[in-house]
Amino acid sequence: MGGFSLMHWLVFGVIAILVLGGGRFSNMMGDVAKGIKSFKKGMAEEDDPVPTRIEAQRPAAEPAYQPEAERAREDR
Repeated sequence: MGGFSLMHWLVFGVIAILVLGGGRFSNMMGDVAKGIKSFKKGMAEEDDPVPTRIEAQRPAAEPAYQPEAERAREDR
């Protein structure tokens, strides 16, 4: 009940081709294929490795506080 057999789908396909026309139907299928190809290409381009640590992108900041021992070494 409610299921379509293969014969129903074939009849539906033939009617769709007759109503839409063969050229228009093939153009739509070509557009669908182009969309799938561009989607796959976009997914492949996103596979670039993303840096996981922020420190790797910029140099480490110098400490704001220097102990007296280090300041004495820099003065020499």
